[in-house]
Amino acid sequence: MTHEENWQTKLSSIAERTKFIFNNELLSDVKFVVASSTDEGESKKVIPAHKFVLALSSPVFFAMFYGQMADTKDSIELSDCEYESLLELFRFLYSDEVNLSGSNVMQVLYLANKYMVPSLAEKCKRYLRKNLAASNVLSILPHAQKFEDKDLEQPCWEVIEEQTEEVVTSVEFAAVDRSLVQSFVKKDRLNVSEVELFKAVDRWATKECERQGLTSDGETKRRILGEDVVKAIRFPLMSDREFSSFVLDSNILTFQEVAVMMKHYTSVLLDTASFPFSQAPRGELKDPNRCYRFSKILPADTITGWWSYGSGQPDDINFSVNTPITLCGVQHFGCAGGQYTVSTEVTDATFNFPLVKRSGTYTSEWDETKQFFGFDVLFDRPVRLKAKKQYKLVSLIKGPLSWYGQEGLSSVECGGVRFTFTRGDSGNGTTGGGGQFPAFIFS
Repeated sequence: MTHEENWQTKLSSIAERTKFIFNNELLSDVKFVVASSTDEGESKKVIPAHKFVLALSSPVFFAMFYGQMADTKDSIELSDCEYESLLELFRFLYSDEVNLSGSNVMQVLYLANKYMVPSLAEKCKRYLRKNLAASNVLSILPHAQKFEDKDLEQPCWEVIEEQTEEVVTSVEFAAVDRSLVQSFVKKDRLNVSEVELFKAVDRWATKECERQGLTSDGETKRRILGEDVVKAIRFPLMSDREFSSFVLDSNILTFQEVAVMMKHYTSVLLDTASFPFSQAPRGELKDPNRCYRFSKILPADTITGWWSYGSGQPDDINFSVNTPITLCGVQHFGCAGGQYTVSTEVTDATFNFPLVKRSGTYTSEWDETKQFFGFDVLFDRPVRLKAKKQYKLVSLIKGPLSWYGQEGLSSVECGGVRFTFTRGDSGNGTTGGGGQFPAFIFS
């Protein structure tokens, strides 16, 4: 290879001159041979390098080339990395620059740790933290755990806790190590229904049986999962229909455990101290959003209007969302000092299947954001709603005349989620344009 004569004179700094010889055979005294994958298959590529430059930034390369057991070969083949990733490691060692992408960052981080280049490792971790998502968290978390990197592991768990359903229903979840499945089911805070968590664990067990060449019957899956994983699933958080539809058919539980669950669902008194499964909710979501649906809110006034509940009919409305959410509860209109007895239910509007229900007595409080009296009906178990699916909200309310909404919006975007509202059965008069339900509380 020819080079321009007196090239050194055109580069005014040592940094520029070092960068000039990156991936350049000029003055090279060692070559690295690595695999390179393309659409046409895998081949070998060569990266020319300079021992002194590599040793200057990496204790591992220093020991490799100048230590007591120095490698004197002028060609080194590496089998644990690919061309693109090693090239970025070398680019950083020569220039303090690196081109990170979703396809190379994990391997660049691996090489930065292997060759003890902490400044590059930190750049990789900043990139990962910035780009963490449900789609890639399962490839990043095991690496953070392997290197005991708490600064990277904690953000991974935060993504998992907020977007659990997307994570556990991904193809990647079926391929994780058992230890990670164990960590999931033992978490006290997850944003997924217990039945979806169980279905994901069951899929993982079935795939693991296939990987080990075993028949995926209930007994084998239970042995693969282990007693600690099975006992950590909170079956009482499921409805009886969910339990019957998905858990029974898996044959993972014993006859005695199924009998205990049947007694639980039929409200037969049990010795709760010996109940085999936790009944504690997975925890509250942080900082839920509120989707307000009215442009105009009016007070309860005997002259201008009010919303009353003497008919004995429920208020209801149909709605859908354009992306999956967790519905935590629904805000209701009230009045100053008003106390209301409420029974609220969300159902699958297509199949009229109940998803969550909450009943109780509530006292109105002043909403500082929108300036009205209301109260929140929060579900004990937040319910996961799917995108582009019709749901119905129904509340039977008993109490004094309340504030109400007018000029309701048929479509509202809040926190990156678009809610669409349509008229329900309107037993007590609520429609998309007016009535009850000022805000939907979600994450």
